[in-house]
Amino acid sequence: MQMRDTFGPLYDDAQFAALFSSTGQPAEAPARLALVLVLQFAEGLSDRQAADAVRGRIDWKYALALELTDPGFDASVLSEFRTRLIEGGADHLLLEPLLRRLEERDLLKARGTQRTDSTHILAAIRTLNRLELVGEPMRYALNRLAVVAPTWLRAHMQPAWLERYGNRVENYRFPKADAERQQLAATIGADGFALLHTAYAPDAPPAVRAALAVEVLRQIWVQQYYGPDTSPRWRHEPDVPPSAQLIHSPYDLEARYSMKHGSAWVGYKAHATETCDDDTPHVITHVETTPATTPDDNMLETIHAALAEKALLPREHLVDCGYTDAETLIASERDYGVTIVGPVAADPSWQAREGTGYANGAFTINWETHTATCPHGKQSRKWQPDQDVTGQEVIQIRFAKKDCQACPVRSACTRAHAEPR
Repeated sequence: MQMRDTFGPLYDDAQFAALFSSTGQPAEAPARLALVLVLQFAEGLSDRQAADAVRGRIDWKYALALELTDPGFDASVLSEFRTRLIEGGADHLLLEPLLRRLEERDLLKARGTQRTDSTHILAAIRTLNRLELVGEPMRYALNRLAVVAPTWLRAHMQPAWLERYGNRVENYRFPKADAERQQLAATIGADGFALLHTAYAPDAPPAVRAALAVEVLRQIWVQQYYGPDTSPRWRHEPDVPPSAQLIHSPYDLEARYSMKHGSAWVGYKAHATETCDDDTPHVITHVETTPATTPDDNMLETIHAALAEKALLPREHLVDCGYTDAETLIASERDYGVTIVGPVAADPSWQAREGTGYANGAFTINWETHTATCPHGKQSRKWQPDQDVTGQEVIQIRFAKKDCQACPVRSACTRAHAEPR
């Protein structure tokens, strides 16, 4: 109730007009549906529970400015509205009007302190093993073709396909022996190539070639199989695409496998940015969703650009070591006037990990003379700008061979047999 009394209406129907047709059946008020989605998320309710709350809870009716006798709407309306927001690229319309209301009442200000962290998002899919990953797309394609081109499918359906793909793959009893599993994989591969060959034939109906399930089957077969010129067989591990490209489900082509802090998941990653000043409420100012494999240190430029567009850039930005690198620290200050505050990545060298040798931090760097001095007072002999394997600019520093070979603590500095540090 305080929300409506304090802020008044948060949304306006006109903000969502582009998502709806000007003809046809009247829709539920989109401004009201937007607020329902916010309340639903805040209380962790399902669509059915949220629809029941609209019908039966007086606090929700007050917030939504509804009559006590208002009958509400069917729960499916929320799913349809959510789909409109996502497909129309209008999900930002839920957050930005709320931010403007907070600014108007001095509860949100730019150039304060904000923090960003990422968390995993689990894809709404079943985890599939490799056999299931090729069996389920075949079943999916056949089911869709049975709807869009039933006559064509009957003419090209092989007798064994009904038994092999009639049920979901989790209900299929796969063989245990590796040789038998390889044989089944080859059989499924041959079935898929046969279906793709006929689906992309010149005489195939346009509806067959245009079916999303057929394209999904093609993409997964390219990733998982050698062929079709050879006998279909699984790709060897080095020939499988990297995690950033590898499909894990025919029902969500963008879900990716990743691991962070010992936790593995298939899905996405969300980067949430919120204010953390002592004199104002902590408010989320931006949310960026990426594939699970996108590194955190790729995101601050995107986040700062979005905050600049909203005129909500912070003065200090608190992050963990996943977001910090030298280029980001410099670029954020130069381009946006934002000071990044956070730890840098740990030294990955064996000396730093074991804590028994001379790590990089034990050396004194003189940027003017382009030299480094070791803990025993010896100066480097080589200062060479270079690039690492990712294209990042680095500097290679090397000491004289005679200095390192005669050093009494050489074993604490390098494990090379003859070469210097």
